[in-house]
Amino acid sequence: MTADIKKTGGSADTPPTGPEAIKAVPVRHYGRYVSAVVALAIFFALIWAFANGDINWGVIPDYFFNDRILTGVRETLWLTFLSMVIGIVGGLLLAVMRLSKNPVTSSIAWFYIWFFRGTPVLVQLFVWFNLGFVFEYVNLGPVYKDEWSEFMTPFLTALLGLGLNEAAYMAEICRAGLLAVDEGQTEAAHALGMSHSKTLRRIVVPQAMRVIVPPTGNEVINMLKTTSLVAAVQYYELLRYAQDIGTTSGATVEALFLAAAWYLILTSVLSVGQYYVERYYARGSSRQLPPTPWQKVRAHLTSFSSRKGATA
Repeated sequence: MTADIKKTGGSADTPPTGPEAIKAVPVRHYGRYVSAVVALAIFFALIWAFANGDINWGVIPDYFFNDRILTGVRETLWLTFLSMVIGIVGGLLLAVMRLSKNPVTSSIAWFYIWFFRGTPVLVQLFVWFNLGFVFEYVNLGPVYKDEWSEFMTPFLTALLGLGLNEAAYMAEICRAGLLAVDEGQTEAAHALGMSHSKTLRRIVVPQAMRVIVPPTGNEVINMLKTTSLVAAVQYYELLRYAQDIGTTSGATVEALFLAAAWYLILTSVLSVGQYYVERYYARGSSRQLPPTPWQKVRAHLTSFSSRKGATA
């Protein structure tokens, strides 16, 4: 043993040395830096181009709270709400029909979804608006009778065109949510003597909501933007009022930017609402709810102050 110590140049009292500490060198992501620089360059180039373009940006603040613009915002929100009510109710009904064991109701629901999903919304609006070539009169007996052109107003055309089209998409969303619920839940409810309709209301639908709600929020936001198509059937909403202001003032492009700004504001508000609704329905499936935007801000401020105190 002594000979071995002499060979290694150590002594019996010297403790054996451990391995050297590993010096971790962070990986350099040069591609990220290059892509960030390129993205920022493109972003500032676009800002420079729009700022120096032949656009009178001062017109937008002048008409931002114009009475016609505010009326258009109100009509857009009202049409979005009513169309989504028709879409959600109709979609849930079609989903139940599609899952029915009755071949007639299932086939009707399949045909409805196939037709309305397979044709553009704008085409459907024009069809509703011009159905007077097929149905000259609307005759409901002693209740109501009038010419189709008088019955099918621009508002009714917009409501039917958007709502019935949305029902086809909501049917598939609701069907996916209903199928996501375990079949054992339905079997257990039937074993307790619950009827099929009561099982749907009390057991299946509440559990399916956490699957249905997120895409439904996206559909609401999409519906808000799709309402701009009804300007083609003479219904006055945000885009149509903005176009009229652009025509009378000579600021056609500026009016379109004004409408785009309002659409961005409305969709941002709806996105925040969608986040909190999704968070509410995630209570039964997540152990820890995702933080709210305000909680994220407070967490960042707390971490920043703690790092600053540690540095000092």
